[in-house]
Amino acid sequence: MKIATIVGARPNFIKLGPLSNALRANHEEIIIHTGQHYDEELSDFFFNDLGISKPNYNLGVGSGTHGEQTARILERIEEVLISEKPDFVVVFGDTNSSMAAALAARKLRVHLAHVEAGMRNFDRNKPEEINRKIIDHISDINFPPTESARKNLENEGITDNVHLVGDVTCDVLKSNLERARDKSTFFSEFSVKEGDYLLFTCHKSINTDDSSRLRKIMTALSNLEYKVIFPLHPRTRNKIQEFNLSDLIEKENIIVTEPLGYLDMLQALNGCQKVVTDSGGIQKEAFVLEKPCITLRETEWVETVTEGWNRIIDLEKDEIVSVINEFMPIKSPNNIFGQSGVSERIIEIIENF
Repeated sequence: MKIATIVGARPNFIKLGPLSNALRANHEEIIIHTGQHYDEELSDFFFNDLGISKPNYNLGVGSGTHGEQTARILERIEEVLISEKPDFVVVFGDTNSSMAAALAARKLRVHLAHVEAGMRNFDRNKPEEINRKIIDHISDINFPPTESARKNLENEGITDNVHLVGDVTCDVLKSNLERARDKSTFFSEFSVKEGDYLLFTCHKSINTDDSSRLRKIMTALSNLEYKVIFPLHPRTRNKIQEFNLSDLIEKENIIVTEPLGYLDMLQALNGCQKVVTDSGGIQKEAFVLEKPCITLRETEWVETVTEGWNRIIDLEKDEIVSVINEFMPIKSPNNIFGQSGVSERIIEIIENF
């Protein structure tokens, strides 16, 4: 078969890694990069670190409002799909890239598979929640990573061609831990030791685009006694400057870095004491690596909370610094993301379909 895989942002790149390698054993793969994340640090580094072939197409859509970005992806990806005539389109997660590609594929009557289907945080004000639901309801095959994700689909009437396969991210994380230890220069570059720092990331629009929320988060960050590693997303950097918050992160204990490549980020995550984030992917990776995670928004990864390894902060009520200082899981986590070999199971199901 000819299969088009669509990527555009960090979580997509990571999920593509093992699936792309498995696909190419028996099928023709066309990688379409929308350019949603267009910085080298947010794109090229991941392809290099994960050994993914260079994209066949880069649509170069760049940043913009949700409407602008989605419209550009939809227009440009339609041209590629008409030209390439793939048998299947595979999309990942809940990005604008995935949603726009899914719409284009179905309107062109190209079969569609959704990897990481069924995730919900039940907040329809979040653009990611809208994207998830749209993709799930128009896909030919849905691949939920967890039992609760499968139940979410069932509750919405999606029961045909739903396959609980586990989480492909766990495959790539586990397979790259040793490579990260061998190749990453993270510890030496930033003069930190394993276990003596907190890893902090913040890039979701719910936090960055609201000056009040961003000020609360950055104020809390500036008051932490931990040594903090803060890979700064371009959107967050721009908003910190726009809202005049730069002084809050100019502290001796805060090490602000450029966005990290996958292996450096994996090393940083595996070596930290705790994680504070609004990233869905990092919540999940922290759970697999048994790192206590404090999350700055509602989460779709509800199992990480019920298992006691993820604490959701309510920015309107909670004292952020106290939560970060005090949170510590009391038991080892269960394996909720399945066994290895997820990519191979996905491909076999697509072949049988």
